[in-house]
Formats: sequence, C-alpha cells, structure tokens
Amino acid sequence: MKRAIPLLATALALAVSPAPASAKGCLKGAVVGGVAGHYAAHHGVLGAIGGCIAGRHLANQKAKADAAAAQHEQAPAPAPPENKGY
Repeated sequence: MKRAIPLLATALALAVSPAPASAKGCLKGAVVGGVAGHYAAHHGVLGAIGGCIAGRHLANQKAKADAAAAQHEQAPAPAPPENKGY
C-alpha cells in the first residue's frame, strides 16, 4: 500500500500533464548545479533545481540566437547599386 500511493500520484501527474516538456539545457544544468550545490553547502537538490532553471534559460537564449542567425543567412542580398556611368 505504501508503494501504491506514490505510484498512483505519479501516474495521475503524468496523465494530467498537457504535453511532454522539452528538457534542452535542463538536464546538463541540473547535473552541474546538483554537484555544485552538494559540494558548496550540501544542498544538491536546490543546486539541481537552480541549475535546471539556468540551463533552460541559456538553451532558450541559444535557440533564439540560432534562429536569428538562420534567418539572417536566408535573407536575400541587397541589390547592387545601379552604375549609370557617371
């Protein structure tokens, strides 16, 4: 019975979630933050949460910069100025 309650709670949470979350940056940040938090003040869980948040933020910034660079590469080149022989 003790195992059933957490299992049911997890199943309910997964069933209610609207869409799968993208974990780009979160996993790497959580690992780094967890290790840093563990060694700094024995707060590995708090470090992992902070690392996940920071990693996700940095991944969003990188994705935005990559999208801007891709759009810049696809932009048409400006027309050369007309040479009228002056």
